[in-house]
Amino acid sequence: MVGTGSASAAAGPTLAMVAREAGVSVPTASKVVNGRKDVAPETRRRVTEALDRLGYVRRSRFEAAGPPRLVDLVLESLDGPGSGPVLRGVAEAAHEAGLEVVVSAVPDRTASGRAEHAWLDRAAARGSCGVLFHLPGLSPSQYSWLTRRRLPYVLIDPAHQPPPGVVSVGAADGQGAVTATEHLLALGHERIAVLAGRAGTVHGDARVAGYRSALAAAGVRQHAEYVRHAGPDDTGARLCTLELLDLPEPPTAVFACSDRMAPGIHEALAERGLRAPDDLSVVGFGDLPEARWAVPALTTVHRPLVEMATTALRLLVRMTRGERLAGTRTELPTRLVPRTSTAIRPGPGR
Repeated sequence: MVGTGSASAAAGPTLAMVAREAGVSVPTASKVVNGRKDVAPETRRRVTEALDRLGYVRRSRFEAAGPPRLVDLVLESLDGPGSGPVLRGVAEAAHEAGLEVVVSAVPDRTASGRAEHAWLDRAAARGSCGVLFHLPGLSPSQYSWLTRRRLPYVLIDPAHQPPPGVVSVGAADGQGAVTATEHLLALGHERIAVLAGRAGTVHGDARVAGYRSALAAAGVRQHAEYVRHAGPDDTGARLCTLELLDLPEPPTAVFACSDRMAPGIHEALAERGLRAPDDLSVVGFGDLPEARWAVPALTTVHRPLVEMATTALRLLVRMTRGERLAGTRTELPTRLVPRTSTAIRPGPGR
């Protein structure tokens, strides 16, 4: 009996122990662990508190016998600019691991209360062993839900800084911005502007910091009026570019922190009878498919979204197996893709 007791303790609390602690049946405790809805709120509260007190670890579906072995992939939208590469990366890694993937788009982000995490309840109810999120971030309530249910999850390329301990995969955006700015410096440009997105995001702040770092390392003067927050798309980029062109000393190059800004920059140039790269060199960020189709083709920084998604799935598999990860943040390298939207600095007069 002593040996049996020691083995049980080493393995951690069982579902029967949780049920006994909460004063419910084992099937009822199982329903709560698996996110079933047919449990009274008070009963769910008692079971959840017992899970927390005892430190119960939800058994991974990878450890269970037989199919289905499911992971959930939650996207901000099914037709977003990064959704295709993320889907491809997750699908490749899931095939390699012998997993099935359930794909869904996040519902109305203004939802509150029960509706805010009903979609997470459904993931738990269908026996998903973990969740991958390609979203800007999660709400405090959703982070709390995941923590209480001990459902493994990984964030793919979050725009907002996740809480400590949350596993995420992203790109080396700061270094990518350094590379983009150094490319323009190497072409002889010193009057280089930056069009950033919204302030306060992981991506935007890192890219502006990289831009500043490259200028400082080259000993090039930084102009406060050359730093503009244009928003995420071409509308704000057009207006900001017009403002830059109206400066007494306009820039000869622009580093746009998103490829989606490039059409707005080109539109502003056309309004003034100018064009890239003759009058203004333009570098983007992201290497979206339209960067190759643009006229001129957009020099940009490639972000490895497919590889980010593949890495995230592999990390999730390791987490479901109880492995301890070396760190919570994984960053993959970026690289410059030179095309025809950049050229040697124009002569005097511009």
